[in-house]
Amino acid sequence: MARPDQVLALEPHDELRFRGPFTDVVTATLKLTNPTHRNVCFKVKTTAPRRYCVRPNSGVIDAGASIHVSVMLQPFEYDPNDRSRHKFMVMSMLAPDNMTDMEAVWREARPEELMDTRLRCTFEMPPENEDPEGESTKSLSSSSAPSLKSEASALPKSSSASLDDGEAKKILEECKRLQSEVQRLREENKQIRVRDYVGSSSVSSSSGVASLQSDSMTGRILCVVFLLVGVVVGRLFL
Repeated sequence: MARPDQVLALEPHDELRFRGPFTDVVTATLKLTNPTHRNVCFKVKTTAPRRYCVRPNSGVIDAGASIHVSVMLQPFEYDPNDRSRHKFMVMSMLAPDNMTDMEAVWREARPEELMDTRLRCTFEMPPENEDPEGESTKSLSSSSAPSLKSEASALPKSSSASLDDGEAKKILEECKRLQSEVQRLREENKQIRVRDYVGSSSVSSSSGVASLQSDSMTGRILCVVFLLVGVVVGRLFL
C-alpha cells in the first residue's frame, strides 16, 4: 500500500547544500512547516549518522507552525573523487489526541500513517584561487589606494596653486607701481609741453628732446605693463 503524501512543507524540499572548506563544522538549515490544523510528529534520519549532528532530530510541530532544523556536517577531509552520496529522510505522522509518549506512538504507528520525504546532500568546494580573506584585503587596499593617491596629488597641486597666487599678487603690485609711474611721466610730459609753448627757443629745443625721451620711456613702460597683464591673465585662466 502506497504511503500518503507528505503533509509537511520542506524548505529546501529536495537537497541540502554544504559549502566548504570542510575544516570546520558546516551547517545547513532545514525549515519544516505544518500547514494542517492538527499537530504533526516528525523525525529526521540520515544514512551517515556519524557525519552529521541534527538538532532537533525529532519533535512535534503545532498546527500552522514552523520549525528550523540545523543539520551540522562534522569536519572531514574532502575528496572530490568520493562518489558516496549521503541522504536525509524526514518522516512525519499526524499526532494522536492526548499524546503522552511520542516514542510509543512511533512504535505503534501503522505504515499507512507514515509519510516521508528524502533529501540528497551536495558538497560544494570554493575555487582554489578564491580566498575570502585575500579578497577582502585586496578590496580594502584597492579602495584605500585611490584616496591616498588623490591626497598625494592634491598636496602638490594645492601648494603650486598657492605659489601661483603669491606670484600673481606680486605681479599685480608691480603693474600698479608701473601704472603709477606711467601716470607720473604723463603729468611731467604735459608740464614740459606747456613750457614749450611759453618758453624760449632754447628751452623749447631742450624740452622737445625731453619730450621725446619721456614719450619713448612711456611707450616702453606701457609695453611692459601690457606684457605682464597678459601673463597674469593667462595664468589665471589656464
